[in-house]
Amino acid sequence: MKIFPPKYSRTDKGHGRIETCSIQVSNALNSFSTFPYLAQVLRIERTRIKIKTGEIEREVVFGVTSLSPQTANPEQLSELVRGHWSIENSLHYVRDFTFDEDRSQVRTNAGPRVMATLRNLTISLLRFNSFNNIAKGLRYISRDQNRALELIGV
Repeated sequence: MKIFPPKYSRTDKGHGRIETCSIQVSNALNSFSTFPYLAQVLRIERTRIKIKTGEIEREVVFGVTSLSPQTANPEQLSELVRGHWSIENSLHYVRDFTFDEDRSQVRTNAGPRVMATLRNLTISLLRFNSFNNIAKGLRYISRDQNRALELIGV
């Protein structure tokens, strides 16, 4: 029994590297698992080559999904995984660089969660109001406190 059928691959170039990402999916393990809602398992292999140095980096990750093979084929799953990381990276990038979250002194009780929620709310409000550049939006609002109230419709 072949657990992982032939793979789907894509190659992208950007950020000073060439990345090849291959994904294999299977539902052959479903009857052996008690994982709730398991429809497919994934094996993702990424190979990155740094263009300047030629250095090669390899990574293999595994995942599970509740999406059936009829709902999501390997190519679609690859795009979903890629899309998840672009959203994840764009949010964390803004929180790290615009809000300097990593150097926050708030570290006890519910404080970190409250601050993260406030930062996420601020980012969402700015994006909802057509600010693609969060830092620029924060500077705009900081010049007049009434602008912050306008964002929430007050």
